[in-house]
Amino acid sequence: MKTRILIVEDQFIEAYSLERTLSKAGYAVPPIARTVQEALREISEQQVDLVLLDIILKGDQTGIDLAKELNKRNIPFIYLSANSNQKIFEQAKITEPYGFLVKPFREKDVLVMIDIALYHDQQKRSGKLNTNIADANLPKVVGETPNTIIGNSLAMKEMLEQIKISARSNIAVLILGESGTGKELVAKQIHALSSRNKGPFVVVNCSALPDNLIEPELFGHEKGAFTGALMKRTGKFEQAHEGTIFLDEIGELTQDAQVKFLRVLQEKEIEPVGGKTKKIDVRVIAATNRNLETEVANGKFRLDLYYRLNVFPIKTPSLRERKEDLPMLIRHFIEKYAAEVNHSITGISDELLPQLMNYAWPGNVREFENFLYRTMLLNNGPLITRIPALTAAPSVQGTTGKTRLDNERTHILRVLLECGWRVSGKGGAAAVLGMKASTLNSRIKKLGITRPNKI
Repeated sequence: MKTRILIVEDQFIEAYSLERTLSKAGYAVPPIARTVQEALREISEQQVDLVLLDIILKGDQTGIDLAKELNKRNIPFIYLSANSNQKIFEQAKITEPYGFLVKPFREKDVLVMIDIALYHDQQKRSGKLNTNIADANLPKVVGETPNTIIGNSLAMKEMLEQIKISARSNIAVLILGESGTGKELVAKQIHALSSRNKGPFVVVNCSALPDNLIEPELFGHEKGAFTGALMKRTGKFEQAHEGTIFLDEIGELTQDAQVKFLRVLQEKEIEPVGGKTKKIDVRVIAATNRNLETEVANGKFRLDLYYRLNVFPIKTPSLRERKEDLPMLIRHFIEKYAAEVNHSITGISDELLPQLMNYAWPGNVREFENFLYRTMLLNNGPLITRIPALTAAPSVQGTTGKTRLDNERTHILRVLLECGWRVSGKGGAAAVLGMKASTLNSRIKKLGITRPNKI
């Protein structure tokens, strides 16, 4: 039996464009509903497997009202929207849709979003997770080396399943999670498993770019386009043509750069500074450890850009969410650093493992890797029998009476003091915090952290 997808849309042109797309793809499409009442009548008369639901509808009831009823009936839905109102977005998000499709619709985006929604709904109904990752051609040991991810926990298996799904298409992916959770590694895996794996994989750390250089760096510039532009420069997007671009710390983009980035996602074209527009073929993967919904609410991030990026979000689990992976990580990093520190260490004492399991690891895997490296220097083997002190650091997620930035500043300052204000390299604050040195330097500047003269 064909999957039945109901379209609830009161705009004639958009509704029938969707209908043609779905029919051509082999889906059964009931008569288009233009109001909440028409939609309720349709789903009461026959089975509907998925609803494409416009948020703003004619009449007294909105798509959000219908969404609440769909939730009661366990019918999955995807919102259709051209609306950039933050309040409406927040109300829509509460109803837990399987995604947002932004008008105007691209056929590929529509079909991929439907595939994703139907897959997640099937998983939700069955209560099962496909944990067989062998067919994804991923390494058996899945870590923080350049091309592998370490872990066998449920959280990691869920993430790996999402990597496989996202690799099947060229749709934009937004990788969420704390610093030090391997977001760039996830992006590399998506690229490696996709049809673009023979093209370039270009990495851009948006937080490491001064505001005045973000646009020339991303989109390129012509000779003489601005003071200091002595020659033509090819931007990162053009460098990634027919491949993948990974934009880390996407929340750091300026408003002007966000507008141009939105154009890349919508029109597949770039406009170099001082130059003419040109078409590009690039797959976009973005990442952030910020809450972009909060950034949208504060007017720092465009809602329409958030819609475009958030088609397929992947969350990298923190280390405290997958502590059962610690033994595997220990084995991996011992093997990685044994030759470098010239030790015959092969494992860790059973008595020490509970201490590692009970620690929060605010810097996640990067912090753990740096910690284990220092630990190996303190031991002669074959077993690690002593470890550096594990001192709980203030949470950057929020503490009573302090803002998030206050807590982040306190945490970074404390780590800098413990590291003797050394930022980069092994034993530096960047490694302990689980972030790149360039990212840390950017955060130090933005948080107004200064080194005391006597240190």
